[in-house]
Amino acid sequence: MIQTLKKEWFSNIRTDLLAGIVVALALVPEAIAFSIIAGVDPKVGLYASFCIAVVIAFTGGRPGMISAATGAMALLMVTLVKEHGLEYLLAATLLTGVLQIAAGYLKLGNLMRFVSRSVVTGFVNALAILIFMAQLPELIDVTWHVYAMTAAGLGIIYLFPLIPVIGKSLPSPLVCIVTLTIFAIYMGLDIRTVGDMGQLPDTLPIFLWPDVPLTLETLLIIFPYSAGLAVVGLLESMMTATIVDDLTDTQSDKNRECKGQGIANIGAGLMGGMAGCAMIGQSIINIKSGGRGRLSTLTAGVFLLVLIVFLGEWLKLIPMAALVAVMIMVSIGTFSWDSIRNLKHHPISTNLVMIATVIVVVATHNLAIGVFVGVLLASLFFANKVARFMVVKSTTADASRCYHIIGQVFFASADKFCNSFDFREVIDKVTIDLTQAHFWDITAVSALDKVVIKFRREGTKVEVIGLNEASATIVDKFGVHDKPEDVEKIMSGH
Repeated sequence: MIQTLKKEWFSNIRTDLLAGIVVALALVPEAIAFSIIAGVDPKVGLYASFCIAVVIAFTGGRPGMISAATGAMALLMVTLVKEHGLEYLLAATLLTGVLQIAAGYLKLGNLMRFVSRSVVTGFVNALAILIFMAQLPELIDVTWHVYAMTAAGLGIIYLFPLIPVIGKSLPSPLVCIVTLTIFAIYMGLDIRTVGDMGQLPDTLPIFLWPDVPLTLETLLIIFPYSAGLAVVGLLESMMTATIVDDLTDTQSDKNRECKGQGIANIGAGLMGGMAGCAMIGQSIINIKSGGRGRLSTLTAGVFLLVLIVFLGEWLKLIPMAALVAVMIMVSIGTFSWDSIRNLKHHPISTNLVMIATVIVVVATHNLAIGVFVGVLLASLFFANKVARFMVVKSTTADASRCYHIIGQVFFASADKFCNSFDFREVIDKVTIDLTQAHFWDITAVSALDKVVIKFRREGTKVEVIGLNEASATIVDKFGVHDKPEDVEKIMSGH
């Protein structure tokens, strides 16, 4: 217990603190922007980001991952806020948390093993593209100073780490933000700053129970939104956890993360904040800045609150160009460039799954739909591949024929199984040897019934041998070819 505590909290103190500060600075404009998307006051997103980051630092299953208010969640809230107002959004946030905690106890985090690597890669590439696209409004119809500042920021981010000693001791994104802010103030540049994004709150968040009637009607209003928020939030969090696992070469507890996200969203709802989830962009900023432990997440949340409440006047002076440079760095670092190089070497099906996931996520801005399409395509390609491996061979002896089935028989290979038999051949006996086969579903059992009954209609004696225990169980339960009454009904057309 003590060893785990030391490892997750205090094994990387200085770097975690610095990384958390960088993340907090990057969270401010994002939280304000997402609040605007959802149609609520900026403080709703800022308070949510503070609450979620602080709570998830203690309850989450992935140390070093950043959770806060996100764009994917904000998009799902627009209609609810527009039609019913902020109070219903807070109630929906609480219900979202409850649903996510239930998902954790149901161990739905284990479903991540069904998401293929090509889907994860597509998800990552799509998010990288979306992060970059989100910066474009800050780079359109602006003066040359903004481009110069952004370019200078990227130069600092990539070149500062090359400086001996000091380059490794300070996170380059933090150096970028501080340097460009000082330069912009000193030169008196008239460029867009964080203060132009929206009004920052000047008070601490307070406990706030949603002012909605506790009735079935309220539940029917908020449940569809809460269910959508819970699914998208968990999906993005699980995918982000998988990416951070890869970046840090460590494992995370996905089911604990589900519960943690739920508790964090309940905390946000009770403090006047909107629902949120893990953020891949900020998580990568944290990892690239050296953050590895829970302390970095806690620092990000606490420092965010300190920034907006006590250092708001200074925070407003940070040029957006500096934060744009950081987010472009995140976009470049997030994109899997190997996936482009591997297009020539990977199977076409793998490439199609990855590209389809990217296209759908970017087109819809909905991560859940993109990942669903990717998983569906990956499943179809896999089923098709396994179905092709099923082989039917036959041998003849006297007036009998033995069919040897090799491979998996299920819904995708059932037609091939049926078409492999010659029902017009005049023969006394047919033996179907299933020693090297496995029957997986009712479709496969139905195919076996069809083959046996067809042969018997032609007056051929049929013997089925070699069923393994699992296959025999499903055939005995659902098959009809050895049940005279059922066969008679089929033969007579009833």
